[in-house]
Amino acid sequence: MHLILKDLLIAGTDDATALSAPSRRPLSFGALRTLIEDTLAALNGIGIGRNDRVAIVLPNGPEMASCFIACASGVTSAPLNPAYRADEFEFYLSDLNAKALIVEQGSTSPAVDVAKKLGVRLIELLPLVDAGAGAFKLNVTPESAAAHGGDAQPDDVSMVLHTSGTTSRPKIVPLSQRNLAASAQNIGDTLRFQADDCGLNIMPLFHIHGLIAGVMAPLAAGSQVFCTPGFNALKFFGWMDEAKPTWFTAVPTMHQAIASRASKNLEIIKRHPLRFMRSSSSSMPPQVIREAEEIFGAPLVEAYGMTEATHQMASNPLPPAVRRPGTVGVAAGPEVAIMAEDGTLLPRGTGLDNTGEIVIRGANVTAGYESNPKANAEAFTSGPNSGWFRTGDQGVMDEDGYISITGRLKEIINRGGEKVSPREVDEILMDHAAVAQVVCFGMPHAKLGEEVAACVVLREGQAATERELQEFVAKRAADYKVPKKILFMEEIPKGATGKLQRIGLAAKLGLA
Repeated sequence: MHLILKDLLIAGTDDATALSAPSRRPLSFGALRTLIEDTLAALNGIGIGRNDRVAIVLPNGPEMASCFIACASGVTSAPLNPAYRADEFEFYLSDLNAKALIVEQGSTSPAVDVAKKLGVRLIELLPLVDAGAGAFKLNVTPESAAAHGGDAQPDDVSMVLHTSGTTSRPKIVPLSQRNLAASAQNIGDTLRFQADDCGLNIMPLFHIHGLIAGVMAPLAAGSQVFCTPGFNALKFFGWMDEAKPTWFTAVPTMHQAIASRASKNLEIIKRHPLRFMRSSSSSMPPQVIREAEEIFGAPLVEAYGMTEATHQMASNPLPPAVRRPGTVGVAAGPEVAIMAEDGTLLPRGTGLDNTGEIVIRGANVTAGYESNPKANAEAFTSGPNSGWFRTGDQGVMDEDGYISITGRLKEIINRGGEKVSPREVDEILMDHAAVAQVVCFGMPHAKLGEEVAACVVLREGQAATERELQEFVAKRAADYKVPKKILFMEEIPKGATGKLQRIGLAAKLGLA
């Protein structure tokens, strides 16, 4: 297997299209490879080299895709959600110890002022619209060369993303060049990418799903990526007509929105037959899989991923192999096993005795959280079966190796694929003068899987409305983190040991 992205990105011929976008000229693989070299030379020329962290705050689109690929090829890329508020940018830029921040020229993102406040070097990216989708130059003047420049080596950290925890601050997940290259190849093997494939990317490019499955894996296989500005159900079929895609990957809520508009766009679907569709990031109802397959006349494969695995861990296979809706398929890259509480690996089977925690190990799995020995001790197994990473998900593996997730051990709220740390929202609400106690939790939602809810105890003599507290959170956090339901109580329900229990709270309060 190739261990660095540079070796993978030679797959596309010089004149083949690498990146395209709505109403834009395409960018060839030859031009993309030159862009990567030029970008790394520009960064190296101002003292930024391998393992130096460069945060990226750009709108979804071809420049975000090409900038990420370029940075991941020679420095440490740190893509951030452009929707973050100033407080969130301050936390992430500080926590990452970012050496620079790349924004589009003229950006009004709050990240710009935060970077200036923190003394993080600001680099403006100028899109070269006439040169093709994703072409850009960095507005920098050479200074002193980086001590460690050039292409990333297998063990260099090439991307850092945060993952949320309920009992601690968000954790930094360092992903090495080896991790990225392995994952790109795993996904390419699973989906059997060919040079004539074209992926219609509607996933956000600050999230592991879009970055790796949407962009890196197809480019590493020499196929094209059509980069949209982000998901828009009203524009999806227009983009489909322009891109002529052979596949797309999405989260279940996107698939549902696309399916609901399909009846008006049957001609477009007929004109551009898909080879397959893919779903990941949260569980896909089997009814929606059936509906999508009937509409598009193509298989929909559900995959299972997480940040710590550089995305993909398991996937339903493409035909002629069997797809089993309701499962996340078979191991698709790393080794996958089911582990009992005592650390023994359980045999295959779907009974209660075969149910345990899903664990993984392989070349695409992070070596560990950064500067967090406690989290690493909890996440990685020791003893006779050491070296496995605990996913925090409970599941079973049937006789044929198909994995079903039966529950989530972690308390993270999975809102349509966007992960929300309840503790983060707790801490924001606790800053409100009227709030004495709070516990956030996930409540079931028909389309998103889960929605954020909160239980609040007000200070004696103080008053606050649900709307007031929602607006308070909205000023400090992205919209998807704002509780959609806030219950005011005299006391927050506690478990038998007196601890606050998020899991099961929705049912206890009649919200499930």
